[in-house]
Amino acid sequence: MAEIFSDTFKPVKTLTPRFGFLLLLWVTLVSVSALPADDKTADTYFQEGVTFFFKAMPKESVAAFDKVIELEPKAAPQLWQRGLALYYADEFQKGREQFELHQTANSNDVENAAWHFLCVARSRDVETARKNLIPISGDTRVPMKEVHDLFAGTGSEEAVLRAANVGDSQSETWRNQQCFAHLYLGLYHESLGDIEQAKRHLLKAATDYKMDHYMGKVAQVNVKLRGWE
Repeated sequence: MAEIFSDTFKPVKTLTPRFGFLLLLWVTLVSVSALPADDKTADTYFQEGVTFFFKAMPKESVAAFDKVIELEPKAAPQLWQRGLALYYADEFQKGREQFELHQTANSNDVENAAWHFLCVARSRDVETARKNLIPISGDTRVPMKEVHDLFAGTGSEEAVLRAANVGDSQSETWRNQQCFAHLYLGLYHESLGDIEQAKRHLLKAATDYKMDHYMGKVAQVNVKLRGWE
């Protein structure tokens, strides 16, 4: 992913590349909400937004990310985290707009296209989402190509799982591939209204193949908000 922060921002920790990997920012588990509002910086609000999201409080998360933009308008294209919060706050049109804006800063990320699809599917329908699917090339992460093909209607669930199964099944890389595969399969089925399949895959991403990075946490937030724990 492109840089999220200007010099004003100081992210707590940076992990691996792109939407699911690059700039996955971890937040120190301290309470920032106790600070007086006038003393809060854009970075503080960003941390607050992430913390609220991980607590499965998407509306509060959106409000915090909106304050980031209010204080640092140039940060808006980078805030894919706000897009995720908007999706779970059922603000699907605003989520669509956030992912379209993020595309201008990060043009080769399948995950951005996938979340854009999900927002369009929920605000309109799956056919419209497919017609407006953002084309992506150059995302070499496994199984992102197969995920994009699935959302485009040219791939299959089997292809996603087959790609994710490549490698040493005892490795962290393989486990991570499984987490991402089941996360996006679950979200895809959720967009189709197939709740049983959505639940099955998202529980795998959140529990069986649990990962402690941002997108791994998304799976955990999803099952909590849906009452699937």
